[in-house]
Amino acid sequence: MTTPPQARPQTWFPFLIILIALGGLLRLLDITDPPLDFHPTRQLRNTIVARGIYYSLLPNADPHTKDLAQVFRNTTAQYEPPIIESIAALTYRLTGGESYAVFRAWETFFWLLAGIALFDLARRAISPWAGLIGLAYYLVLPFAVQASRSFQPDPLMTSALVIGAYCLYRWSESVSLLPRGEGLGMREWRWAILAGLLLGFAVLVKAITVFLVAGAAVAVVLYTLQFKFWKSAQVWTMAALTVLPPFLFYVVIHPGNNSEYIVNWSVAMAKLLLSTDFYSKWLAFLGSLFGLTAIFLAAAGTLIAPSRLRALLIGLWIGYAVYGLVLPFQMYTHSYYHIQLIPIVALGLAAALNPLIERAATQSPAGRVAFAALIVAVIGYQSWVARSVLMAEDFRHEPAFWKSVGDAIPADAKVIGLTQDYGYRLMYFGWRKVALWPYSTELAEVRNGEVDFSDRFAELTNGRDYFLVTSFGQLDKQPSLKELLDAYPVAVQGEGYVLYDLKK
Repeated sequence: MTTPPQARPQTWFPFLIILIALGGLLRLLDITDPPLDFHPTRQLRNTIVARGIYYSLLPNADPHTKDLAQVFRNTTAQYEPPIIESIAALTYRLTGGESYAVFRAWETFFWLLAGIALFDLARRAISPWAGLIGLAYYLVLPFAVQASRSFQPDPLMTSALVIGAYCLYRWSESVSLLPRGEGLGMREWRWAILAGLLLGFAVLVKAITVFLVAGAAVAVVLYTLQFKFWKSAQVWTMAALTVLPPFLFYVVIHPGNNSEYIVNWSVAMAKLLLSTDFYSKWLAFLGSLFGLTAIFLAAAGTLIAPSRLRALLIGLWIGYAVYGLVLPFQMYTHSYYHIQLIPIVALGLAAALNPLIERAATQSPAGRVAFAALIVAVIGYQSWVARSVLMAEDFRHEPAFWKSVGDAIPADAKVIGLTQDYGYRLMYFGWRKVALWPYSTELAEVRNGEVDFSDRFAELTNGRDYFLVTSFGQLDKQPSLKELLDAYPVAVQGEGYVLYDLKK
């Protein structure tokens, strides 16, 4: 495709820089606030793991603190390798201590790097201006801003997926440009190796992306080589590089945790697939994150995209659909499970809106200015919403509160608690670990798990000295538990917490 005069690099390049700068600025707002702004349970889990790694790297750390940090780390279930946590811990070591800014800066860097790859893919497949529209959506969508800077594997996983898909596209492009009969050269091998390494890395970071990786790889390989793919050494090399690293970790090294995950979240939840309510909830949830108009436009864009990009997007959409059917409960309850859909929607929108952009380019100067002003207004509005969401809450008071709760618990006491985020807030900020009283949640209802409070209370409090309550909303949902606790004296009470004495 030839680049039209209005899309010469000297024209669109400044806008690319502005968008990248805007995307970075949005993600670095309120960078020192504790990581409680987006799925705090998942972020706190990563901070605990990163702290354990960090203290293991400190040669002169206090032995008790070092051991405690490692104990806390070991209490978190390990479903994926601690890659982003290790990067954060090493940076803590180099910069002199733990900092919330560190992991947000790294996650932002990876997301922006993938954004450049996404733009170049759209530029090659469609047009630079359509690529800028897709990049803008990828960078300023409020959900994308929140999710992509959160401290969890998902932003790094999605970034690797985008860059890997870009390399896969470049491999297909370079193979298709070869004169008939000419053998594959170093350029094709380079893109094949990079695609295999990056797609394999994406699956290694978090295994759930395997469905999208498989969908993209199968679709692009079939588009490029049809059914002669089995003769290609590059295809088998890509497959080996993609499969081997995650296979070694998830199947050879840590098979138990992942088998448990499949049983708990796929097999146990399969009954949801038989309900039409599940599909309506899934679609409604996507609408709240992306906007249903954007979802349907992206799907339409997929169907009219240039053939090579269309194959890639169809493979990604199919992979996403299969992924949703395998993990149905998360599809309408966990927003970060949809983070990898952001670049898919962005590319689909770029393809869908490109005819509109081309039409606008033929208008009078006043018409082009009005169209550009409208685009700027939409980007500005979405950026302001994203900024407002980040600045709406301040969590800087949380560490001091949880430290006071930790200090209120007698040393060496055995405690069970009804507390936020599976006890991670108390563990991270207060340096105390408690056994957990079960929450009353939708997940428990889906699994038909009902709590018999009298029996469960006797079972779970056996041998415990105290019962801590900091989650009073959960206590209100369990009136039988509240009635049982009222029979025990209050050992300590402060603003936001109560410690019941179970020994009396």
